[in-house]
Amino acid sequence: MAKRDYYEVLGVQKDAAKDDIKKAYRRLAIQNHPDKNPGDKAAEERFKEATEAYEVLADEQKRQAYDQFGFAGIDGMGAGGQDHSTVYHDFEDIFGGFGDFSSLFGSLFGGGGGGRPRGSGGPAGPSRGSNLRYDIELPFEKAVFGTSVEISYSREDTCKVCGGSGSSDGSGRKVCPTCGGAGQVRRSSGFFSVSQPCPACHGEGAIVEHPCRECGGSGLSKKKQKIKVTIPPGVEDGKRVNIPGQGDVGANGGQPGDLYVFIRVRPHEFFERQGQDLYCAVPISMATAALGGEVTIQTLDGRKLKVAVPPGSQHGKLLRVRDEGVPAQGGHRGDLYLKTLVQVPSRLSRRGKELLEELRRNEGENTEPSLVRLSDIEP
Repeated sequence: MAKRDYYEVLGVQKDAAKDDIKKAYRRLAIQNHPDKNPGDKAAEERFKEATEAYEVLADEQKRQAYDQFGFAGIDGMGAGGQDHSTVYHDFEDIFGGFGDFSSLFGSLFGGGGGGRPRGSGGPAGPSRGSNLRYDIELPFEKAVFGTSVEISYSREDTCKVCGGSGSSDGSGRKVCPTCGGAGQVRRSSGFFSVSQPCPACHGEGAIVEHPCRECGGSGLSKKKQKIKVTIPPGVEDGKRVNIPGQGDVGANGGQPGDLYVFIRVRPHEFFERQGQDLYCAVPISMATAALGGEVTIQTLDGRKLKVAVPPGSQHGKLLRVRDEGVPAQGGHRGDLYLKTLVQVPSRLSRRGKELLEELRRNEGENTEPSLVRLSDIEP
């Protein structure tokens, strides 16, 4: 089933401010709250849909990727219903004392505050690391034929000092005594009972008594690394290359996230691309256009290529050269199209003028030409 546009889901314009997005989400969430609509699956789905939309549009990075690339741009960024607990604290800010919202959130999305399963009764388990994004710009020809580039970036990695335990003495984590490992504490206010992340363990359900000085008890530290990225032939502007496992390392022994390398292609001075085909323009003389002949051009990969020009070629005619375009899967390549530009000499020798005058007398000249539809002219 196709997803609805996130702005349409919340009923806001694409240039809506974050406060307007927050207000729109709060209104929809309260309206479709399962406590107000017991047994209404449609209302519950609308609640989830609005939550998913808010998760993306309230996050500046996710919103920018969504605006530019749609749903494909946020694929793998923790959006689209994968991990709504990451915005739990923002939801608490939105709803304030609106009943036991954390309980509702946990029952709908499989987690409570702090990103751990509600009611697990123990410290937080392993969690997957964040995905990372890296942008590179490639020369036109490198994008067409493929290349290998070395990139340098920083990622969260296992702390080398404590080995990921988070503790300076190797004792590791123990169950938080404040919340008993639940990760949440309850606060009663009048008729309402509100569940909040535990202030002692920050919702983790576990604490480190003697934190590692290097990582502060997280078990993770920033690490710079260099890797080689293989760019496949024919990659287009705006596409991405996915490198599994090269994102941030997950907390508590969790799996690492992925690295997404987004491609920007620098325009070429002479060549343009349409799908798998390449286009360029080549000047030819009046004589070659009229009588036919050959021109030698330099291809995108630097080779010399002879191209036949048929007699009577008009200005703007497209000459097709097979299999000289962009490589595609399966070994097939697109074609190269040359647009002929007939050059008229700006200065002629005396003999040249005489020959052209003789040509005009012999061939005649149409001094009252009929108009030509623009649609009949070759692009």
